[in-house]
Amino acid sequence: MKLTEDQINRYSRHILLKEVGGKGQKKLLEGKVLIIGAGGLGSPIALYLAAAGVGTIGIADADDVDVTNLQRQVIHFTPDVGKPKVISAKEKMQAINPDVEVRTYQEWVSAANIADMIADYDFVIDGTDNFAAKFLINDACVLGGKPYSHGGILQFDGQTMTVAPGQSPCYRCIFPEPPPKDAIPSCSQAGVIGVLPGVLGTIQATEAIKYLLGQGDLLTGRLLTYSALRMRFREIPFRKNPKCPICGEHPTITTLKDELDAMTVCDLGH
Repeated sequence: MKLTEDQINRYSRHILLKEVGGKGQKKLLEGKVLIIGAGGLGSPIALYLAAAGVGTIGIADADDVDVTNLQRQVIHFTPDVGKPKVISAKEKMQAINPDVEVRTYQEWVSAANIADMIADYDFVIDGTDNFAAKFLINDACVLGGKPYSHGGILQFDGQTMTVAPGQSPCYRCIFPEPPPKDAIPSCSQAGVIGVLPGVLGTIQATEAIKYLLGQGDLLTGRLLTYSALRMRFREIPFRKNPKCPICGEHPTITTLKDELDAMTVCDLGH
C-alpha cells in the first residue's frame, strides 16, 4: 500500500521516527488489534490506537454506558449514557481517525465465542473487569497462539504484562487460578481513582504498537506494577512455570471453559 498525501500529513510525527518511518506506518495501517472491554482501560487504548492509525480495531463489550462510568471511561461522554459502549467508542474512534475500520462486538466474551473472535487479529488487549474474562482471554490466546496484553486496576494500583505464546510466560504462570470468591472487593465496593486506567491503558496501547512495528522490548516475562499514591513503578521478573496448567510441561487445560465462580473486580489480577 502507498500512503496518501493526507496520511503522510496525519502521521508525519510517526514518520519522522526512525523506528517507524513510512514502512512502519504502513505496518500499523495493515495491523489488526482486538480490544476486549470498552471501559476504563479500553477507553485510552481505543483512542490511542485509532489516533496512531492501526487499520483495523475490534472492540468487544456487552455493556451500555452508565453515568458512573464517566469518571474514568474517557471515551464515553454524558450524552452517551444508555448507549452501547461499543457504539459510543466507535463514534469517537472514527471521529479521531476516519482511516480506521472499527469492528464492534456487543457481547460478552465466553468460551463459546472467544476463539472465533480473536482469530482474525494480530494482537489482543485485555481491558476487562472480571477474573473469569482475564483467565479466559489468557487461555484462548495461549491455545490460539495470539500475543496479548493483560492489564488490571483497582483503587490506586495497577498492573500489566504482555504474553507471547510459545515464547514467554503466560498469565497462569504467575496466577494459576482465580482467587477465592469474595477475596478481593469489587470496583463498586473499593473504588478506583479515575486517572489510573489512563496510565495503564496507554502502556497497553504502546505494547500493541510496538508489536505491530516489530520494535523495542515487549513487557514479556515481567509484571509491571504501578502505585498512583506512591507514584512508583515496580518491575517483577518471572519465568515460565513448568507446572503451568496451560503452557507448562504437562498442561491440564487443553480446551476453553468459563470460570463460573470468578467475581467482578475493577480490572485487577489478584
